[in-house]
Amino acid sequence: MKKYIAMIIVLGAMVASPLSAQNKGFGMGLMLGEPTGLSAKAWTSPTNAVDFGLGVGLGGDRIKYKGVYNDGSRVHFHMDYLWHSFRAINASGRVPLYYGIGARFNSGGGYESSLGIRGVVGIEWFPQDSPLDIFFEVVPVFQITPLTGLGFDAAVGIRYFFQ
Repeated sequence: MKKYIAMIIVLGAMVASPLSAQNKGFGMGLMLGEPTGLSAKAWTSPTNAVDFGLGVGLGGDRIKYKGVYNDGSRVHFHMDYLWHSFRAINASGRVPLYYGIGARFNSGGGYESSLGIRGVVGIEWFPQDSPLDIFFEVVPVFQITPLTGLGFDAAVGIRYFFQ
């Protein structure tokens, strides 16, 4: 099912009139990694944005986890505030480095729900004459409940920006 959704988004972008991914507006798409699911981004200024993720965590935090771990999937939700530096990477296209802070909530997987603080670092590419952005991010997470510890999330994704 996920493959079909990704194909629909890519095909829709290919037949759409040539638009440029702008650092404004709202975009939605898919991300793969930890978590795997939906990704959304809303620009609040030319250099700042809020992003959201809702998906399934396939691994597990296992931060100081005691007991029998059920490695089943769990629901993952995160929200981050991001700053973009369009001059950090010298490239011919628009390739900003971004960083930010946010929060993550995980539930399921055979253990108590967890809440954590995210520190986001990523790179984004805006293909020329396209309403898409493609991103890769690495996210250290300081889990604060039920036990404290440091974990990591990472994802690669694509979003379509609605004009």
